[in-house]
Amino acid sequence: MTASIAVSRLAAAAYGATYANAFADLCRRAEAPNLHMAPAAVAAALSFGIANDDIVVLAAHEPGEEQLLGIWALRQVRSLHSGFVPVLEAPLVPLYEVSSAPVLDRERAGDVAVALVRAIVEAPDLPKILKLPLLPMQGNVFAAIEAALAATDSTIATFERWQRPMLVPEPGDDAEHYLRRVLGQGYKKRMQQHRQLEKAGTLTYERQRGADAVAAREDVLALEAAGWKGRGGTALASLPRDGAYIRELVRNFAATDAARIDLLRLDGVPIAGGLLLDLAGQSHFLKIAYDEGKARLSPGRALAIEMLRADFAEGRPFRLDSGAGDRVDPSAYPWGERQEMASAVIALAGRSALLPRLAATARLQLRRWRDRA
Repeated sequence: MTASIAVSRLAAAAYGATYANAFADLCRRAEAPNLHMAPAAVAAALSFGIANDDIVVLAAHEPGEEQLLGIWALRQVRSLHSGFVPVLEAPLVPLYEVSSAPVLDRERAGDVAVALVRAIVEAPDLPKILKLPLLPMQGNVFAAIEAALAATDSTIATFERWQRPMLVPEPGDDAEHYLRRVLGQGYKKRMQQHRQLEKAGTLTYERQRGADAVAAREDVLALEAAGWKGRGGTALASLPRDGAYIRELVRNFAATDAARIDLLRLDGVPIAGGLLLDLAGQSHFLKIAYDEGKARLSPGRALAIEMLRADFAEGRPFRLDSGAGDRVDPSAYPWGERQEMASAVIALAGRSALLPRLAATARLQLRRWRDRA
């Protein structure tokens, strides 16, 4: 352990039931809160069928103190994607989550990261390989992770890399100034398109939280099911286990006012909607869907513009993580900032991660072959 920082392992069920307030307080002290490390997310993972014993929740704190300095929730996995070698993976459900990073107190990030990594290294029952498919490669959190790896003789290898759209306003920005800056020469065309949508009927934007968000999530799922994902059988409404997980995730976060549903309606009918986690000024997209019959009017982009306007109107600091994967065109969003992302495999304390890295390389090559085909 790092001097003056202790790391405890929390039972997943207990963490999900009792640490909501402590996690929210940590997020307010963190540079980049990862909401998928929240107790609500861990509780949803348990409902998804992940075994309690397979979840490892590491909590960093001052010795004898309850205040959290860091949280990292990981899952013990052995699968084809890990080369059939036991690994610790974060996030718990990568398909629907957006970041593998721990949540670190900004004032103690370096020491906390070292303490968390050393806790894994020193635990006799934990794998010494980390599989982090959604790792942000910039910022103080990544710098703290890099330093922790150097301090523990650990190595990192990255595979898929991409630029994820983010919304991180500059001091003095307002909605109009931000849109003009990030859209550049495309500003006039995009706003003309937005006005065309406004002329098509009565356009209304709404943001639902709490119990209202739990009800409104069905509008977003219905929009998704009515599009190409529904026809292809990959919409959440077509996948009972996955749909139940997202419903549970939204329900859990809504109970602490940390979930929201943003909807754009035309003549009262939903034409675009987003499911988001929203806590301590950090919003993460879970899902966005839109009416494909209105595609020429770009309802999804129109929703993003209205969301941006609403966030600026609230007058509070905020960041928005689109959650976009490596195959999403960043220009599809009116958000100008980019976060470099990667899929990473980490070998701790001089261990070998040959098989997991070979598995990651093979997966990347397979995707390239499929793209060419």
